[in-house]
Amino acid sequence: MEERRKSIKKNNRSMKEEGKRKTETKRYINMKDDNKKLKTWIWIWTGATVASLVVLLIIFYCLKKRLYWKKKTEESERIEAFLINYGPMAVNRYKYKQVKKMTESFKEKLGQGGYGCVFKGKLLDGRHVAVKILKESKSNGEEFINEVASIGRTSHINNVTLLGFCFEGSKRALIYEFMSNGSLEKHIFKNNSSTNNREFGWEKLYEITLGIARGLEYLHRGCNTRILHLDIKPHNILLDEQFCPKISDFGLAKTCPGRESIISMTGMRGTIGYIAPEIFCRNFGGISYKSDVYSYGMLVVEMVGARKNICIGVDHKSSEIYFPDWIYKHLEFDEEFKLSGIENEEDKKIAKKLILVSLWCIQTNPLKRPPMDRVVDMLVGSVESLAIPPMPSISGSPTEQN
Repeated sequence: MEERRKSIKKNNRSMKEEGKRKTETKRYINMKDDNKKLKTWIWIWTGATVASLVVLLIIFYCLKKRLYWKKKTEESERIEAFLINYGPMAVNRYKYKQVKKMTESFKEKLGQGGYGCVFKGKLLDGRHVAVKILKESKSNGEEFINEVASIGRTSHINNVTLLGFCFEGSKRALIYEFMSNGSLEKHIFKNNSSTNNREFGWEKLYEITLGIARGLEYLHRGCNTRILHLDIKPHNILLDEQFCPKISDFGLAKTCPGRESIISMTGMRGTIGYIAPEIFCRNFGGISYKSDVYSYGMLVVEMVGARKNICIGVDHKSSEIYFPDWIYKHLEFDEEFKLSGIENEEDKKIAKKLILVSLWCIQTNPLKRPPMDRVVDMLVGSVESLAIPPMPSISGSPTEQN
C-alpha cells in the first residue's frame, strides 16, 4: 500500500513536471512566433519606409528636373527673343558641331575665366579666332546676353571684335578675333617680365594706356547706349600682333538706356583690387561709368609700377605696400620715383604723366574722377598742364554724376 502511494505520488510529480515542461515549451514556441512576427513587422516597416523615401526622392528629383528644364526653356526662349529682336545682324551664328570643328574638338586651350574656357580656333576662310565656351551658371544667361548686347554692337579699334556666336540649348559659345599676344597681364608684372623687370618701354606703355582709355571713352560716349564694362583689369585687356590693346570680356557689362549716368545693380561686380569703392559701399556714391574710370586708374598704376598694387611676400612689413600711397608720397616731396626702365627725360615725363592721370582716376569720390574723354585729353596733353591730385579720402558723397 505504501509502495502504491509512493508510486502514485511519483507519477503525479512526473505528470506535473511534464506539464510544466509542456507549458514552458509552449511559451517558448509562442515567444519565438512573437519574435518572428515582430521581425517580420520590422522588416515590413523598414521596407515601407525605405520605399517611401525612395519614392519621395524620385518625386523630388523629377520636380527639380522639371523646374530645371522649365527654367532652361524659359531662359532659352528669352535669349532667342533677344537674339531675334536685338541681336547683332552682322555677327554669324554657328552650330555647336561647327564650333567643335573650328577648334578641332577644343584642342588648344588659350585660357580660362570666370565664365568659361577660351580655345584657339580657325574659320573656313583661314582666320584664327578665340572661342569662349560659356559654362552653365545661375545668371539665367545674363553673361551671354551681356556680351552679345554690348560688344556685338560696337566697333572700335580698342575693343575686341565679336565675329560669331553659338546658342544651341545649353551649348553657348562666343567667337572673337584672335589676339596673338594674349592678355596684358602676362606682360606687365615683374614675375612674368623678360627684360629689366619690364617687357615694354615707357613709350609702348603710354600707347597701350592711351588705347585702353580710347576704348573706354567709346563705350561710355561713342555708342548709342552707354556701356559700363565693370571689370577692367589686365586679364581683360588683349594685345594683337602689334601690341594694340583691345578691351574684352563683357560678361559683367551693363548698358545704360539713353545717357543715364547712375545705374541700379544688385550684388557686387568686378575683381578685388580694381573695384570702385561705390560698388561695395553705396555711401561713396552711385554706380556709374566713373566706376570704370576707377578700375582703369588702378590698371594704369599697376602698369607704371610693373607690379600688383598689393604684393604679399615673405616680409609682411616691407612687401605688403599699397603702391598708390607710395607714389603719392614721392609726388608730395617731389622725389625721384626710380622706376625701372627710365632711360631719359622723355621716359620721366611719360612716367609722371601716367602717374598723375592714374591718381586722378582712383579718387575715392566719383565726382573727383575725370570722365574718360577728359582722361584721353590729359594723356595727349603736356605733363606740365596736369595738377597733382588730392590724396584720395575715405569719404564720398552720394551725389548725382554727369
